[in-house]
Amino acid sequence: MTRSWCFDNEAPVSRRELLKRSSAGFGSLALAGLLGSSAAAAPSANPLAPKQPHFTGTAKRVIFLFMHGGPSQVDTFDYKPLLERDHGKPLPFAKPRVFSSATGNLLKSPWKFQQYGQSGAWVSDLFPHVAKQVDQMCIINSMHGSNSRHGGALLELHTGSDTFVRPSMGSWITYGLGTDNQDLPGFITICPTLTHGGVNAYSSAFLPAVYQGTPLGNASIPSDRAKIPFIENAEGTPRNLQRMELDLLREMNVDRMAETGPDSSLEARINSFELAFRMQAAAPEMQSIADESEATQKLYGLDQPQTMNFGRQCLMARRFAERGVRFIQCTHSYKWDQHGGLRADHAKNAMEVDQPIAALLTDLKSRGLLDETLVLWGGEFGRTPVAQGDDGRDHNPQGYTMWMAGGGVRAGLVYGKTDDYGYYSVENKVHLHDLHATMLNLLGFEHTKLTFKYGGRDFRLTDVHGEVVHDIIA
Repeated sequence: MTRSWCFDNEAPVSRRELLKRSSAGFGSLALAGLLGSSAAAAPSANPLAPKQPHFTGTAKRVIFLFMHGGPSQVDTFDYKPLLERDHGKPLPFAKPRVFSSATGNLLKSPWKFQQYGQSGAWVSDLFPHVAKQVDQMCIINSMHGSNSRHGGALLELHTGSDTFVRPSMGSWITYGLGTDNQDLPGFITICPTLTHGGVNAYSSAFLPAVYQGTPLGNASIPSDRAKIPFIENAEGTPRNLQRMELDLLREMNVDRMAETGPDSSLEARINSFELAFRMQAAAPEMQSIADESEATQKLYGLDQPQTMNFGRQCLMARRFAERGVRFIQCTHSYKWDQHGGLRADHAKNAMEVDQPIAALLTDLKSRGLLDETLVLWGGEFGRTPVAQGDDGRDHNPQGYTMWMAGGGVRAGLVYGKTDDYGYYSVENKVHLHDLHATMLNLLGFEHTKLTFKYGGRDFRLTDVHGEVVHDIIA
């Protein structure tokens, strides 16, 4: 039986209508709980406004240099004399139960290693320019992850989960800190990969959409043609007229939310329109390198065809960093997956990125930005010390290398070890969850407290895992 109530001088109304019209209705109660007594149906304050972290961090932003495919640790930063001595012999202990395909005996590195800098860190001949920067770097030779497949491992690196769609680390950082430049996105990814998860690597997932990464091109587009999309004004539309159109659209959307209640997706869309309008003035100058000196462009290798593409990514990363973008990713994709052709292809890959990476570190330091910018380098996993065919290595998430520089890490440190042949992480092991926890700590966050409630529970980048590696923090 349906009950009815009457308002003064009105016909009876149903219980549903009563709740809808009453100040005690479900929508009003929920809105009041979210927004307090104001309960105004207007877009929330700018979600990208700068925010204070839990404590004062040493880093203000992150530049992630992603080597898609999985560079080999035993051919780059993890020198193994026994691997050279025992070349061609069987691995003297068990291989992991899960692997990509069959592997054979031990395969020594085709490259020579030398010690560099005051730290005496070992670096192979693949990275002669980066080798000169080792005293700025913290090399972690004991990384390990949970997945041996590109898709799962790539997502675990970027989001903390290899099985579910979760917000990317760039989204979490922007959610926690906002951005210092309100005319630019807080999270930019340059030439991101189209494979192995694609957009999920820079997705905000269940975080508000405003924290999703803004892609500049993709892996199939040269970096000199990678631009922020859809910000050009319509031809023949004066800026003042466009401003009027946006104001009208905003007013209509606000009226809509006054009727329907808070709508995070609509609010994110309103904010994206406003950001795009502001970027029309800021982005063209930012994306142009015409004001960069010839010496700077040459430093990054823009005068050489081999280094031009990634060099421009690194130069753009510096430009974004000095303009207040919170998280910038440069992707060298998808080139490091050498199941065969290791000698030729790893050499080509390293040549393309070595000079630009060293230039980025040099340039950041010379501008006083390195101390407050955390630079992270690595792939989704490493590679096996045993051979595939005559000249290849399989995937290896059991033990591999990533490195950090700037942002408050201990410079000139080589941390952790793999076994004598470089297969398993065995000393001071660092899981990807630990890496994320440490990165957030450097930015001023207690990783267990940077959370977002979704689906009935609090989520975080490190989920229920992760320990801060205090030994690598200065």
